[in-house]
Amino acid sequence: MNRPFVFINSAMSADGKISSRDRRQIRISGKEDLMRVDELRAASDAIMVGVGTVLADDPGLRVKSRILREKRKDMGQLKEPFRIVADSNARTPANAKILGPGCMIAVSYSAPEERLDRLRSGCEIIKCGTEMVDLPGLMEELYNRGVRRLMVEGGARLNWSLIELGLVDEIYIYIGGLIIGGERAPSLVDGPGFRNSFPRLSLQSVQRLDEGLLLQWELH
Repeated sequence: MNRPFVFINSAMSADGKISSRDRRQIRISGKEDLMRVDELRAASDAIMVGVGTVLADDPGLRVKSRILREKRKDMGQLKEPFRIVADSNARTPANAKILGPGCMIAVSYSAPEERLDRLRSGCEIIKCGTEMVDLPGLMEELYNRGVRRLMVEGGARLNWSLIELGLVDEIYIYIGGLIIGGERAPSLVDGPGFRNSFPRLSLQSVQRLDEGLLLQWELH
């Protein structure tokens, strides 16, 4: 299967939480890490999130730096990477910030047509999978559209699905200096969890950034 190089980027607390128990977005990264994230976005062909992240945080997923956008243009690229939502049942709100030119929403064939009709003016709809988005099929479709480097910015369920399917090559984790706690607070990877054959990581780099640590892992 042809697919893009896929990497997850996430920030988490010192106790491994990416948001609070009510799934409210929490500022974990500092200025330096936010600049790093913007550079990662600018160096990617596409950025993907799950619909849970859209509903909880309403991210725009655009490159913030004008200089980075212009650099992409000078290199013959679009000013912004494609923005992709994995959204099996088309729950993305019609006023979500992620919508607009360059947005693609991947849905299953069971997604209600009335929801799709509300979204079509703000995005391209990609159908793959019967009840849930077929992630391997989506990866192949993105590759065929020229996406070679895909950045994933959560959430925890999407991270789990991609790792469980063997579709992730690297993980960047910024660990911030705070404690969030909570049994129901999402971690970097949720989902059913592995009982055996745990995916192994190889540490590539460690860097102090702001008041925390940036870890870069490679998946075997």
